[in-house]
Amino acid sequence: MTSCAWIYGDELLKEYHDNEWGKPVHEENKLFELLSLESFQAGLSWKTVLHKREDLRKAFSNFDTKKIANYDSEDIKRLMNNKKIIRNKRKIEAVVNNARVVNDLHAKGKTLDEFFWKIVDNKPIVNYPKNPEDIPSQTKLSEDISKTMKKMNFKFVGPTIIYSFMQASGMVNDHLVGCYAKDE
Repeated sequence: MTSCAWIYGDELLKEYHDNEWGKPVHEENKLFELLSLESFQAGLSWKTVLHKREDLRKAFSNFDTKKIANYDSEDIKRLMNNKKIIRNKRKIEAVVNNARVVNDLHAKGKTLDEFFWKIVDNKPIVNYPKNPEDIPSQTKLSEDISKTMKKMNFKFVGPTIIYSFMQASGMVNDHLVGCYAKDE
């Protein structure tokens, strides 16, 4: 059996690939964490984000939307001064904004889990790429989801970020054909 090519040379990437990527996630905090991490990845490598993940969790209250939604300008300043995380003000502000949007969803009796998984009829999309080049960076579906989320006031949710989120949350399984981590 083989594996996806992007995992070689880094044990944390391999562990993520083997145990998380492409596996369905339904927990609210975990979905919000993945959405936030994908937003932080914009313009960076996943390896960079993954190696800062624990520090990002600590800095962002374990991605608890109720806590993050109450962050104010002092919290933004604190985060901007935290050398252990990705210090991009727009991305930090997007996480705070998105936590507020998620809390508004919750106040209406809705969840991220329902929002995202309803789109794929509660069943992962399984693709069969033979080569890394066969995996798209975005799709028509991720474009549509991105547009919908922007109308809901989410920030940093472009179609490429959303497609990466779909892969990370298991909405899409893009493990290569023959990869030992591909569940079918």
